[in-house]
Amino acid sequence: MTTPRDLLIAAMDMSTRHPVDRGDLSLALAGGELIDLLGAEAIRLDGDQIVPSHPPAMADRLLDEAASSLVREAPYESLDDWLWRRGRGLATAYLDALEAEGQLTRQRHTHWTPSRSSRMVLADTSARREAADRWMSDEPVLAALAAAVGIRDKPIGAPRGVADDAVATVLAAVDDALRDLEFQRQRRALDKAAFDNIWRGG
Repeated sequence: MTTPRDLLIAAMDMSTRHPVDRGDLSLALAGGELIDLLGAEAIRLDGDQIVPSHPPAMADRLLDEAASSLVREAPYESLDDWLWRRGRGLATAYLDALEAEGQLTRQRHTHWTPSRSSRMVLADTSARREAADRWMSDEPVLAALAAAVGIRDKPIGAPRGVADDAVATVLAAVDDALRDLEFQRQRRALDKAAFDNIWRGG
């Protein structure tokens, strides 16, 4: 399994207690991809620029897709630009992949509804158990990404147990992107409230 898949599974397992916004999750998944690409030596960081190398074929289709989409010419791509570009709709892409692999099942409501609506739930698979083991072990990278999207308490200061400077830089970029996304949401809400007030003649 990969960091993004483990994060998505953890988010789904915690969704009843800590619902996660898909936009937040998509940014964190993109950060998880970068961390896995760093671990595979498919990329390195030069400051905040992502410098690709010649990676081996990744065992995971979405990670392979991420590696293939890297900007391979100078001045390369910044962490921030990558998170916003790659993160667009990424949670849906991972959900679709899990469903196609049989990791998710559709759970229909027990009572009759006109729409016959259903929701996706995690199947009892080895991948889910491996993600749960990683979660219970408090593995630093997964814990930091989970804290960033609000399904784990956020530590004060730098993420605990993350010794690799490049990984810490990616985690900090994810935090910055999530703060920016929240600022954008608040600004849109204020703009809407102001417009509604004018419309009502307030």
